[in-house]
Amino acid sequence: MDDDLEKMAAQCKTFTKEMMDNPYRGIATFYGLPCTESLENLDIALIGVPFDLGVTNRSGARMGPRELRNQSREVGAYNHCTRSTPCADHRIADVGDVPFRSVYRIEEALDDIAAFYHAVAGAGVTPVTAGGDHAITFPILRGLAPQEKVCLVHFDSHCDTAPPIHGCGCGHGSPMKNAVEAGLVDPAHSLQIGIRGSSEPLWEFSYASGMRVIHIEEFYELGWKNVVQEIQKTVGGRPVYLSFDIDCLDPAFAPGTGTPVAGGMSTFEALQTVRGMRGLDVIGGDLVEVSPPYDHAGITALAGATILFEILCLAAEARKKRNA
Repeated sequence: MDDDLEKMAAQCKTFTKEMMDNPYRGIATFYGLPCTESLENLDIALIGVPFDLGVTNRSGARMGPRELRNQSREVGAYNHCTRSTPCADHRIADVGDVPFRSVYRIEEALDDIAAFYHAVAGAGVTPVTAGGDHAITFPILRGLAPQEKVCLVHFDSHCDTAPPIHGCGCGHGSPMKNAVEAGLVDPAHSLQIGIRGSSEPLWEFSYASGMRVIHIEEFYELGWKNVVQEIQKTVGGRPVYLSFDIDCLDPAFAPGTGTPVAGGMSTFEALQTVRGMRGLDVIGGDLVEVSPPYDHAGITALAGATILFEILCLAAEARKKRNA
């Protein structure tokens, strides 16, 4: 096995000794990947967005990227399902965190995120992001400025298509509405999966715009395999962005989040559904709403880092197929 790992490492476009070292050693980067502030010569960038000015309940997601980096060292950079690593074909690095001019003005901070991702897109780099609260998804899509509307596959307990709340329309309850209204997302070919809870009256926009909403009860009735088939059919060959709010998981698996809702899916079901998106043209994705102050033994961040790695694998496979 050691020989196999060494042979694989020798063939990788991206490799650091930390990827094969004990996870408690060295500086924590995402999956032990190299750290650089430069986008030059990169294919895929792992990015942290330490931001939670958009939360409506418990803060703390600003600390998510740091703890996701820590727990990602337990995940590694090898996918046991595909028996491969995204580092084999791509130059990948942790490019650090989005810088902010101010952490007190939400609109300005969201503009900073959009500007950062505009530079990422301009460099031809695929972004995979660790949040931060869910408000970051809208400026990320703004920054990517896709040439055509993208499909959205959104895992969450909330649809995040609320009208302005407490006088603010750019918090974490509204990013998907904002993205559709800005012409960035094609609602007719988008899905929101795992939805549940008492915020249901806020999600009228999802239904009115034509988004496919799969409540958690329907998810269990259909089973994850049938949900995967529906994702594949709905998205087809169109470009797709994947956004995963950790509160899609039941609090038993992810207690460390700002707005936990009982009755969610298990980590296994989430991983299987995300893995089922293989073959789709994934242009990027994010994992958001991990709040370490409410976590226990790092289980939420570990689940988040594991799902984020699957998103990285999807983006890597899609990029390889796109460039073939």
